[in-house]
Amino acid sequence: MVGSAPLSDLAVLRAESNGLAAAELGDAETLQVGQLVVAIGNPNGFAGSVTAGVVSALGRSLPTQSGSATRIVENVIQTDAALNPGNSGGALADGSGRVVGINTAVAGIGLGLAVPINATTRKIVGALMTEGRFRRAYLGIAFGPRPLPPRLAASLGRGSGIEVVQVVEGSPAARAGLRPEDVIVEIDGQPVTSTDDLQRLMAGELIGRPVVTRLLRQGHELDVELVPDELVD
Repeated sequence: MVGSAPLSDLAVLRAESNGLAAAELGDAETLQVGQLVVAIGNPNGFAGSVTAGVVSALGRSLPTQSGSATRIVENVIQTDAALNPGNSGGALADGSGRVVGINTAVAGIGLGLAVPINATTRKIVGALMTEGRFRRAYLGIAFGPRPLPPRLAASLGRGSGIEVVQVVEGSPAARAGLRPEDVIVEIDGQPVTSTDDLQRLMAGELIGRPVVTRLLRQGHELDVELVPDELVD
């Protein structure tokens, strides 16, 4: 194993073989519900098994844990392709053979989940290949999507932000004075409209440096400066 990121449910392995054909990576952002997908793996030890199904849903959330740290992997793919223990880590491919996900969990009969291949996943995999780990910034908040008031939505050109639901005591967010019900709309000059935006921005470059966070509090816009800590998978 070259490296792993348990909070993203991903790992990179080096194969000690020659003459292997590289699979082409696709983009899970282009998937549509009802689209054909094929799952490849070793269910119950039966190596190289292939099952087919469709994309049942998109945008699911998958809780992952590493030690005491918990994270939600966003935009997980739900499929009805038959998955069993042993499928985890195998490819979920589209009808053209491009890998669009990594099978990760069996949530029930006819209900499988896969981590999507997207810009965030590629960034994590690249870091694992070069450094053996993925450095992740930590704010110390629980959060969820929140529609913006019409006036602010019109001025920002986007309709949603991220509402702070809970602030962890002693965390970077607590030290910066963030409060429950604050709505984050921008971090380090980058717009935040969804939970995926926020988690994508929590990359290693933000660790240990002051970051300006723009938020909405009781109908007023304000800028708060916080310094993210490092959360190690």
